[in-house]
Amino acid sequence: MCSRNCVDPGTDVFFDNEISCIFKNRLTGQSMIKVLTYNIHKGFDRYNRDFVLHKIKDHLKNAEVDVVLLQEIQGRHLHHESRISAWPDVSQFEYLADNIWPHFAYGKNAIYRKGHHGNAILSKYEIAEWSNLNLSRFKRASRSLLHGMIELPNSTRPLHLLCVHLDLIGFERKRQIRALKHYVESNINASDPIILGGDFNDWHGGLGGSVESQLGLQEAFRQINGKYAKTFPSHWPMFRMDRIYYRGVNLLDSYCMERQPWSELSDHLPLYARFAL
Repeated sequence: MCSRNCVDPGTDVFFDNEISCIFKNRLTGQSMIKVLTYNIHKGFDRYNRDFVLHKIKDHLKNAEVDVVLLQEIQGRHLHHESRISAWPDVSQFEYLADNIWPHFAYGKNAIYRKGHHGNAILSKYEIAEWSNLNLSRFKRASRSLLHGMIELPNSTRPLHLLCVHLDLIGFERKRQIRALKHYVESNINASDPIILGGDFNDWHGGLGGSVESQLGLQEAFRQINGKYAKTFPSHWPMFRMDRIYYRGVNLLDSYCMERQPWSELSDHLPLYARFAL
């Protein structure tokens, strides 16, 4: 893993902790953390026509969460930068983070002639360490695990944030889960808490049991509602694609943001969970 205050051009993962800002919530003497996972479709609407990143930013801000786990976030796109007047002057993850989430990490995984995109973690807490694991065998595919370790107030153990985007193909997803299991076992202490969120592309729902059994995790929405959330497509959700798994923290609530404006933005719906530490 990389140490703080660094930029590693080999993995193209970045974070900013120039602003030291820790927000603390309380519930009966316990600290809380609110997490949202969201595939933002590179800032375009569900039909891939209109650029809506500014709307996504406004609604993420209104969600008032501590950590955002993002998939399909554009790091650079030369064609869009010249063609779309509303395209931000900075990377999408920097634009969304603004002064709300002063610490962020980005993993550049899908690389092509005009740019790149991948996963990002935005955090109100300092990201003490991070690493990025490319899970794909294909250069243009954004299939990866972005790992950020944050240190929370009044906690003796770090909290590990894992942001993933898995493959569309079933056998590739199974291979990626094995790689994820190996990474967790090799790099994270068995007693440390974990929050794992992202787009699992689990079209048929068969992957969830493997994640839970192999990694010893529970899925937040399923614990509350008895089943995984339907998050795709956003205007008529039928598939249970996005998840927030956890261990070592206490689940308080979880829900899918399935109403407007979220149903009109990305092709995925965001998933929310709140935990006591």
